[in-house]
Amino acid sequence: MRLSDFWRNLEHEFGPRYSHVLADTLSLTELGSLTANEALNKGIKPKQVWEAMCRAQDVPVERWLGVDIEPKQS
Repeated sequence: MRLSDFWRNLEHEFGPRYSHVLADTLSLTELGSLTANEALNKGIKPKQVWEAMCRAQDVPVERWLGVDIEPKQS
């Protein structure tokens, strides 16, 4: 997962404003109580952070892959 995918999924799941609040404040126990932003800054992979956030916020597994992106028209 790219960092841009992480942010797109987070914003889609939690909204453009609340997602950034969560990334700054939600302590992720399974990542040593780091916030998402702290974990990303320490080099933890975005997919690992995203999945930790999903578990912490009880996001249904079927939504963990995020939204489908429409292909660009040529």
